[in-house]
Amino acid sequence: MRRAAAGSLAFFVVAPAVVAGLVPWALTDWDDHDAPVGIRVVGALLTAVGALVVIHSFARFVVEGLGTPAPVAPPRRLVVGGLYRHVRNPMYVALVTAIVGQTLLFGRPLLLAYAAAVAVAFVAFVRWYEEPTLARRFGGEYDAYRRAVPGWWPRLRPWRGRPGGGPRERG
Repeated sequence: MRRAAAGSLAFFVVAPAVVAGLVPWALTDWDDHDAPVGIRVVGALLTAVGALVVIHSFARFVVEGLGTPAPVAPPRRLVVGGLYRHVRNPMYVALVTAIVGQTLLFGRPLLLAYAAAVAVAFVAFVRWYEEPTLARRFGGEYDAYRRAVPGWWPRLRPWRGRPGGGPRERG
């Protein structure tokens, strides 16, 4: 598990911290344009929630998956616990949410365009790489999970399926 934690930490610095931290900073210098206080508060909350969800997702990969989110060191077990019971891609949704939050926090519409580009890239990556890879690696277990849990818009009630044992609930 230590190896998975170290690998996840390294990938966290390379990927999410760059996508939702370094690039937005490079685009805006995190200089606000006097957005109204209420909008800035909403932006700060979205940014914080996005960051917390990403951290939670990385932890699930270490503890539950015994691996990392990085394609070069994938999890040994399918990660379906925690927020993954509500949506298959909480990490990607959270990163886009954090960027949209920064759009509001700093009053910088350029970040909204960046968030849209990141979202398109994530959807393409999931569709053309992740889903086929997970289907090959985890077979029926992933197929059942994919049928029960939406990819991008969270379900309100958590899926109650069992990893490796088939779903107990499908809707």
